[in-house]
Amino acid sequence: MSTYETIAKLLAESKDMDVKDIRPDMGFAELELDSLDVAELVMNLEDELGVPVEIDESLRTIADLVAKVDKEK
Repeated sequence: MSTYETIAKLLAESKDMDVKDIRPDMGFAELELDSLDVAELVMNLEDELGVPVEIDESLRTIADLVAKVDKEK
């Protein structure tokens, strides 16, 4: 499973959405994720992939998160 697919799956589960409705260009605000939601997503992602991810202001979209995770792999 790709990083994007893993993130989309985790988001779909946490926000009770269909994974098909999630796009890489979607921003966290568009997904109605607040800072706590993003932190929880990142923690779940770290557990799932075993990759540490630092949350910072560069994380605005799903694609940003994918790029950051892939860089850390």
